[in-house]
Amino acid sequence: MGFFLEPVYTPEYEVVGDEVAVFETSKGTIKARLDGAGAPIHVANFCELAGSGFYDGLKFHRYVPDFVIQGGCPNTRDMTPEQVAAGVAGPDGMPGTGGPGYRIKHEYDTNPRNSHVDGALAMARSQNPDSAGSQFYFCLGAQHFLDPNYTVFGNTIEGLDVVKSLRAGDVIESIRIEHAE
Repeated sequence: MGFFLEPVYTPEYEVVGDEVAVFETSKGTIKARLDGAGAPIHVANFCELAGSGFYDGLKFHRYVPDFVIQGGCPNTRDMTPEQVAAGVAGPDGMPGTGGPGYRIKHEYDTNPRNSHVDGALAMARSQNPDSAGSQFYFCLGAQHFLDPNYTVFGNTIEGLDVVKSLRAGDVIESIRIEHAE
């Protein structure tokens, strides 16, 4: 029995270059400017998922103090915030193990701005470099040791205080894409 690897997906969304992701969370609003020039596949993928409502109602499932707050796992959709915070399995599996059913190609070695600064928005992945899908994280402080292995595709421009207040179980009410003026 071989190891199943989901197909590599190429998003159809056409990146304009001025995308801003607006995260409405149970703790407040966060705005992140997306880096369509440096990470066009990641930005297009994120915009498609956000536009389809994929993230609506998911919970942040991983909080590591002074490191990251992570969300975007569909397994958290039908779980209560308390269940996610407790780290128990939900009806669709363990938080942190789900995805969109495909994976995207990494861009960490081609993005000239791939810098895990405080408030950076990046994609989580498994051991395979091309295994990112829907799970993302915000850096809680600079994490430059991640630069050579994980793709940064945006940076927080408003609501860094909200990012720093998030914990496992907090709800992603919605993510919408706006265009900077």
